[in-house]
Amino acid sequence: MDSHNLPGKNVMKGIFWATVASTMWGISGTVLQFIAQGQAIPAGWLLSIRTIGAGTILLVISFFKYRMGIFDIFKNWHTIGWLLAYAIFGLMGNLLTFYMSVQTGTAAAATILQYLSPLFIVVGSFLFKRIMPLRSDLLAFVISMIGVFLAITKGDISQLSIPMASLFWGIGSGITAAFYVVLPRPIVAHHSPILVLGWGTFIAGILFNLNHPFWMSTPPITGTLVASVLTVIVVGTILPFSLLLYSLNFAPSDVVSIVDAVQPVMTFILSVIFLSLKISFVEVIGSAMVILAIYILQRGRSSLDKEIIK
Repeated sequence: MDSHNLPGKNVMKGIFWATVASTMWGISGTVLQFIAQGQAIPAGWLLSIRTIGAGTILLVISFFKYRMGIFDIFKNWHTIGWLLAYAIFGLMGNLLTFYMSVQTGTAAAATILQYLSPLFIVVGSFLFKRIMPLRSDLLAFVISMIGVFLAITKGDISQLSIPMASLFWGIGSGITAAFYVVLPRPIVAHHSPILVLGWGTFIAGILFNLNHPFWMSTPPITGTLVASVLTVIVVGTILPFSLLLYSLNFAPSDVVSIVDAVQPVMTFILSVIFLSLKISFVEVIGSAMVILAIYILQRGRSSLDKEIIK
């Protein structure tokens, strides 16, 4: 079945869960900025502890539910291939590129570059599958991108002047963000999203730890660091990635990726509350545009469902 012909009710369900996931990433993004810039935690150590911790927790949860069935995912070489691609190019790639973009530049620029992912997905769907996007999808994409730009930069394009390294990592973050939405779809169709995420994150954790074991060069352990890392693991990794995979059962990947624009708005709101960020009129307009884009997306999918029923 063409992903654009999914029943409207199910697509709405997918949009809802993708929005919840994006909100959690917004919360985690605020904490991640605090860790990356305020605490100056090495990227290698944080990524190692984040992925191996989240992967282990998810696999333990999966074991209580599926017992030895958690290893069924390795019975098919085709599935193993997709799982490795998801772990390396999706999860591992996106976590690394986004963190490095934040650490070498600014969180605002890194977030904007990551939100190139809907463009990569729409273009990829057209080039490789010849799937034409809905006009409402394109409209929502344009409005959400403008809204994200205004909400994060206050309309000042000069804030995009960042080091070349940060630009490189940021573009990579946009590409890998598209990968972590698209790559797990063939696996989620046959296996539990939590199980897929568990193995994907655990594999990414093993690879990260081969480069920088989490028990080596450990930063000073403080209550603030522990709370921050736990927030990133649970609220920024386990819950949102699980909900994102779950949402792919109901909504096509291009729609899910556009909804992901809720994340910077949530980060913006939390920054106002906790980081004393001053609000400008342009930022309010940008946030409102993101909300408008999601409304257009929902209406477009509802209209499609009505046409299918007719």
